[in-house]
Amino acid sequence: MTSESRSAIILLSGGLDSMVSAAIAAEQGYRLIALTIDYNQRHKVELQSAARIAARLDVAEHIILPLDLSRFGGSALTDDIDVPKTGVGDDIPVTYVPARNLIFLSLTLGLAEARDARDIFIGVNALDYSGYPDCRPEFIQGFERLADLATKAGDQGSGFRIRTPLQDMTKADIAKEAIRLGLDPAWSWSCYDPVDGELACGLCDSCRLRQKGFAEAGITDPTPYAIP
Repeated sequence: MTSESRSAIILLSGGLDSMVSAAIAAEQGYRLIALTIDYNQRHKVELQSAARIAARLDVAEHIILPLDLSRFGGSALTDDIDVPKTGVGDDIPVTYVPARNLIFLSLTLGLAEARDARDIFIGVNALDYSGYPDCRPEFIQGFERLADLATKAGDQGSGFRIRTPLQDMTKADIAKEAIRLGLDPAWSWSCYDPVDGELACGLCDSCRLRQKGFAEAGITDPTPYAIP
């Protein structure tokens, strides 16, 4: 069976990485089914970006699933905790959402089995990122093994593949890949702490990593920043 006859589930946050990951899946000939999680995150503006990207990529189905992780809290993205603005450090930052990618991939896996899809695309990378443990290759490999143990499809020998096309890319590489794929970076949103819901703060880890990547790639970042 070729990729042209298969569906792929895309975990689409609305950020640059998930946009590029989705476009790579489309380039490989997959029929795209996108899942976006509305987890009551501080930066809900990214949901608008996800919808915009899904429309631009002409996905076959786009599900925006509500899941209120603010009930758990424990993160600056879901709780009354200030988003750090002092720069990217070496420790896991408070913007880490407890077990987020594990939760999201579990939901994506359920959708994949329900839609008879065997390929799941997620835009994690382990080079220019904030040090989240659920972006590491070891986590992805472990989840892929777990997926086969946890599902009827896996039990019957029809396992799942977690595709991470950006795993070894820098943010500059990802910015260049967006342009190569004909994507407009303005469709995506990265900021964790938007100003008035319209401007990227320019100081959070995600803004800094995005700005650094575009600068290193020599590409203009069209994001409207409150502090450029």
